[in-house]
Amino acid sequence: MSPEFDRRAFRDLSYGLYIVTSRAGERLNGQIVNTVIQVTSEPARVAVIINKQNLTHEFISQSGLFGVSVLAESAPMTFLGPFGFRSGRDIDKLSQVQYKIGATGCPLVLEHALSVLEARVIDQIDLGTHTIFIGDAVNAEVLKEGRPLTYRYYQEFLKGKAPATAPTYNPAK
Repeated sequence: MSPEFDRRAFRDLSYGLYIVTSRAGERLNGQIVNTVIQVTSEPARVAVIINKQNLTHEFISQSGLFGVSVLAESAPMTFLGPFGFRSGRDIDKLSQVQYKIGATGCPLVLEHALSVLEARVIDQIDLGTHTIFIGDAVNAEVLKEGRPLTYRYYQEFLKGKAPATAPTYNPAK
């Protein structure tokens, strides 16, 4: 990197915050991500980017399925914390929240969510530390109206940090 390389420029990229879920057999898991994007309209396709160290990555790789819950700005840090800073290898993240099993069998977190969707993986791209999973959306539902939680709001008002496995993690901080 050049001496002029300023990582702060990446803070100006706009992100939402989401819970991405999946399953492996009867086991369910989910995690906070800021990288969910719609990639095509017809067919409706979305992509998620997941760190290879995360249990959710393992579950998506095994099942070929993922769910997304779009979080409301009103979601408190006490709700976000376990999904962002605890491993599903150590705790059952879904045991203390409201969720339903969707059409694909993925859990969909309903609590503090504006909408949910499910996708079936059609392709993936290896990025070294992370994988982009691209999926055909097979189900989508609006739960309520509201303002989506953005990464900027999370950082500025909720004083949230990025875990080391997040694409936005800055080791210099």
